[in-house]
Parts: sequence; structure tokens; C-alpha cells
Amino acid sequence: MKNIRITYLVLFAGLGLLWLLADERLGGPYEFFALRHSLVNLTGILAVGAMSLGLFLAIRPAFLESFFGGLDKGYRLHKWLGISALVLSVLHWLWIKVPKWMVGWGWLERPARRASGGEEVGALQDFLRSQRDLAEQLGEWAFYAAVALILLALLKRFPYRYFFKTHRLLAVVYLALVFHSVVLMDTAYWASPLGAVMAVLLLAGSLAAGVSLLRRIGGRRRALGHIEALELHKDNRVLGIDIRLQDRWPGHQAGQFAFVTFDPTEGPHPFTISSAWHDDGRLRFHVKGIGDYTAILPQTLKVGDPVTVEGPYGRFDFAGGKARQIWVAGGIGITPFIARLQALAGRPDGRGTDLFYSTAVPDQAFIERLQMLAGQAGVRLHVLVSGRDERLTGEHLRERVPDWREADVWFCGPAGFGRALCESLTGSGLPAASFHQELFEMR
Repeated sequence: MKNIRITYLVLFAGLGLLWLLADERLGGPYEFFALRHSLVNLTGILAVGAMSLGLFLAIRPAFLESFFGGLDKGYRLHKWLGISALVLSVLHWLWIKVPKWMVGWGWLERPARRASGGEEVGALQDFLRSQRDLAEQLGEWAFYAAVALILLALLKRFPYRYFFKTHRLLAVVYLALVFHSVVLMDTAYWASPLGAVMAVLLLAGSLAAGVSLLRRIGGRRRALGHIEALELHKDNRVLGIDIRLQDRWPGHQAGQFAFVTFDPTEGPHPFTISSAWHDDGRLRFHVKGIGDYTAILPQTLKVGDPVTVEGPYGRFDFAGGKARQIWVAGGIGITPFIARLQALAGRPDGRGTDLFYSTAVPDQAFIERLQMLAGQAGVRLHVLVSGRDERLTGEHLRERVPDWREADVWFCGPAGFGRALCESLTGSGLPAASFHQELFEMR
């Protein structure tokens, strides 16, 4: 989380500072419309800068995953940038519109137009000036479209299959805003360091938009396969899906996830891989029926159906220098730990490990298999059933594992559960860096 905060602050603080150094109007005497012109530029620069980086992160660049600590952290930054771009775009629009309305209402006096005769301009500047009206109109309609699409993306009730399609339209909207920005940004800005930085951001965002529109996101990390077996655990509504890959798979670490496409019209969904890699082309996923789409998978999937798997992603890899580990799983959050148990069964790491599995709807066959895997891996398993056993809190965990301060804690489950546990443990002395949690929200 530290690096995504730093990236966020550096982007906005850096663009703001470069704008301050490039703007020529701020040094003169106060004049409302001159200030308004500068702030229109500032809000526009910050908004399109946020959109540029956000769009680049959306194509899942592999080289940034280690820096952010996992793709999930990169998507958290993507979301923050989207919200920031929305707010800044609205401010940009208000700085343009409100003074015009105030002039119409008689509250402000329209500024005198500056004479443009006598200026020597190059062919490029002349062309850009000729495009100003088009850039303004295109930018306004792109703004309305961006606001609508970003708001839809933030609405969790908006079905994923529609979100997947509408969110791609932001690439088209972004390219319209690139044209708007290039034409309307002050010429003096382009001649300053701000211009160089904006050129890089706009180019990176435009390339990312092209990748998105051509549907090539993650293209080099995709593998085709088919469903080899299905196993439904009715009591806890979990579907086990065995996939046999036909293409080369680079291998994965226990705890990583992949984007899986069962239905191209629905699009890829992220699922944690619940099997260790044995270099045999086989992957297993456990999917819980908790949404409109995942709930119907037991009825819609069949053995032999084609599947596309993209990955692996994530840094939930159980690494760490401590000789003690504590794993906490809530519900379907058990999946990365199943993969790790399989890996340890074949290659023990010598660590002392406790696994706490909290579930509201236990499936006896599922738990028996989990107990068998834990025994093979040498991991102490604690199964906590909601309504029957006490709720797992930081206090209860500390009581059950006396040497918890010397352990790395790995959590996968509901965000609120993880947040409460983290606050309790770190508040009692566990170093924050010792608590690992994946932010498994991709929108």
C-alpha cells in the first residue's frame, strides 16, 4: 500500500508543481478571468493525467506488479485515480461553465477579447487554433460520457457482464480527451517540462487505450484449455473446477490468481488458483456462488467446455523471513491456502504454521479433505463455524498462538474481517509489514 500512496501523491504533486512553474498568468496582478483560465488548465491537466495513468494500469503491466506488491494493489490505485479524475473533471467543467453563467446573469462582466493580430505563429499552432471549437465540443461530450461510465463502474450493483463492456468505452472517451487536451492546453506549457511529462502520460494512455480496444489486455499471458472435471460442494455452494491447459503455462506460486473466461460474453473473472503447480498443465479453481454469475456456474458449465486462463497474478506468495506463520481464511478465502497446503505436502518449508478457517456453511467432505491436506503439510488446522464457535478476533488468535508476535500473518477473506483483525494485531504489537492481505476487488 505504501508504494501506491507514493505514486498517487507524486503524480498530483508533481503535475501541480510543474504547472505552477509553467503558468505565466499567476505572476501578474489579480484578475478573475486570468485566474479562472489557469485553474481550468490545472484541473484539466490533473484530470487527464489521472486518467492516463489509470488507463495504463488497466492493461495490467507485469513490470509494475512487484513495485505495487501485486495486481490487486495496482487496481486499488486504478480505482483511486478514476475517482480523482471524476472529481477533477467536474471541477474543470464547473470552472468553464459557472463564470459563463454568471456573466449571463449579470454577476460578472465579460472580459475583453485579446487581440490576436500581429502574432507570428507556426503552421502547427495555426492548425491547433483552427481545431479549438471542435476540441471544446468534443471535450464536453467526452466529459459527460466519462462521468456516466465512471459512476457505472463504481456501482457494485451494476452487473459485471455489462460493466466489462461499458468500461472498455472509456478508452474511446479517453482518446477524445487526448485530442481536447493537446489542442487546448496552453502553448507555453508545451515548451516547459510540464509539456514533456504530459506528452509521456498522453502517449502511454493512448497506447493503453489501443491495447484495450483491440482486446489485447493480458494477451501474452493467456492460455487456452478445457474443463476436465467439476465437483459441487452443495452445503457451502462451492464449485471445484479442474482445467486442463492446451497452451504453455509459466507456472504459478500458491496464493496467486488468474482471470478465467468461461463465457466470452461475460468476460474474464478473477479467481484464486487452489492447486499447486506440478508442471502437468492442470489447474484447479474453487468458485463460490455468491453473485448472479457465479451462482449459475454449476448449471451452465460442462466437462469439455473451452476456457481461457490469463495469469498468473498476485503477490500473496507466503514469502517472509520468519519461522512462524499464521494463516486466516474466511469463507472462499480458503482457496490460496489449499494451494499452499498441496505445495507444502510435497516440499515442507520447516515453518510452524497455524491455519484458521472460518466458515458459515461447512461442507463435511470439503472440511475432511482440508484436514487431510493440513495433516500432510504439517499445518495445525482450526475450523471455526459461525453460530457454533466463537468468532475469530485478534484476542482469540493471540490466545491460541502465544508466539504470534514472531509470525507472519496471511489473511484472505472478507475485507471487514481482515481490517478488524489487522487493527487488533498491529495495535497489540505486530509489525504492520507482517500482516499480508490481498485486496481482492477489481472494480
